[in-house]
Amino acid sequence: MKRCISSSRRLAAAFFAVSALTISGGVFAQTVDQILQADQRRLNLAQQSQERINNIVEGTRSLEDQYRAINKEIDGLKVYNRLMKAQVEGQSAVLEDIALSMDQVDVINRQIFPLMERMIDGLEQSVKLDVPFLMDERESRVGNLKDIMERSDVSVAEKFRKVMEAFQIENDYGTTTEFYEQSLTIEGETRAFNMLRIGRIGLYFQSDDTKITGRWDNEAREWVRDDSARNEVRKGLRMARQLIAPELIIVPVPAAEAT
Repeated sequence: MKRCISSSRRLAAAFFAVSALTISGGVFAQTVDQILQADQRRLNLAQQSQERINNIVEGTRSLEDQYRAINKEIDGLKVYNRLMKAQVEGQSAVLEDIALSMDQVDVINRQIFPLMERMIDGLEQSVKLDVPFLMDERESRVGNLKDIMERSDVSVAEKFRKVMEAFQIENDYGTTTEFYEQSLTIEGETRAFNMLRIGRIGLYFQSDDTKITGRWDNEAREWVRDDSARNEVRKGLRMARQLIAPELIIVPVPAAEAT
């Protein structure tokens, strides 16, 4: 009987021990889970905090870049404004000069029109007294100048340019050699001749067959037949037409006038 009681007591103690261990193991497991959950929460919070920090850093960096870009743009605008100010000041000076010039336009016009009229009259007289080469072309040019002077749709500047252009063309005749064809009446017969102009010092003619050669006598104001220079005139014509290389020719020229 005593053995049975003792065994029962030992079983009860063992049961209580196992129960205690079971309860302790459950409590421990629950504590570990809580610790792990707490660590996970702290990790999540740390990650969220890091993300907020990263966003703040990126935002700060973006604002800094914008600030630098704006400052750079401001510096550029300052340079641009300085240049524009200098340009406006220069344009203001030009406008003042233009205004002054406009005030003098009427005075200039009153002076330049008589000047151009005298220049055209002088040009016309010069063509009439000159060696008679390309007379139709030259007289037509003078006539066009007279017509332009009467036109209201042509500016004063354009009229003056045309007059100066005509004078330049006449001036160039004195330094060039030219070949062209012209009809002349020689010894009662009218026919086409090859014309050789040497500056303004000589104007010569020759038939295609070279049988008739002559020159213009500016003192007598007439065409004169002169076959003595047949070969030289023929050579000059070939040079003027660029058929042969330039070389010296000997032709009769008017004597120099005494001063």
